[in-house]
Amino acid sequence: MKIWSDSFTEGDMIPPRCAFAEMDPGNHIKLSTNRSPHIAWDDVPAGTQSLVLLVHDIDVPTDGTDVNKEGRTVPDALPRTDFYHWSLVDIPVCLKSFAEGKFSDMVTPGGKSGPLVPFTIKNGTEHQLRHGINDYTGWFANDPDMAGEYYGYDGPCPPWNDERVHTYVFTLYALDIPRLPLAGRFTGKEVRLAITGHILDEAKIFGVYSLNPDVTGNLIGQPS
Repeated sequence: MKIWSDSFTEGDMIPPRCAFAEMDPGNHIKLSTNRSPHIAWDDVPAGTQSLVLLVHDIDVPTDGTDVNKEGRTVPDALPRTDFYHWSLVDIPVCLKSFAEGKFSDMVTPGGKSGPLVPFTIKNGTEHQLRHGINDYTGWFANDPDMAGEYYGYDGPCPPWNDERVHTYVFTLYALDIPRLPLAGRFTGKEVRLAITGHILDEAKIFGVYSLNPDVTGNLIGQPS
């Protein structure tokens, strides 16, 4: 099985248009257009009954003491953990791609609705995909202007003072079940547990992103 994106080249910078935030010389960062990237796949194995897409940042600081603080940096050596940006489940085998911007276009304060995602294919057939909540739900929990349940895709927004460039992994799983055994509200971590024992194959790509001009180096100036 293979997966790719026309929105970015594997291993290169995710374009700011597909990020939650982008650099701003006056204020460090500003909200970006937050477009979900194009994703396509092929060579799905025989016997596959549904697909699952997960996107997570593997470089989120485990200690937020210095995050986005003036005069401080988040050290590269700080232990890191996962942060889920997107979980999409019950993808039918007949689908082969998602267009850029299909599931997100601009930041939605309070989060996009979910979990049901009506999806109509070219022949007029409608499928019910489902979105999980992403980890911005917890991140913004105490922010009165942004708090809510963040379903679906919300793009990169790493700390603007992080010494590490963050890596975002896009993983597509082929499953032997037609519907994921989760009901109602679910997280990316819960998806990973639920698919255990049902994976026929998987494929991954990754992109990188940073909001720190001191460490991006050759990432700055990449086409957006």
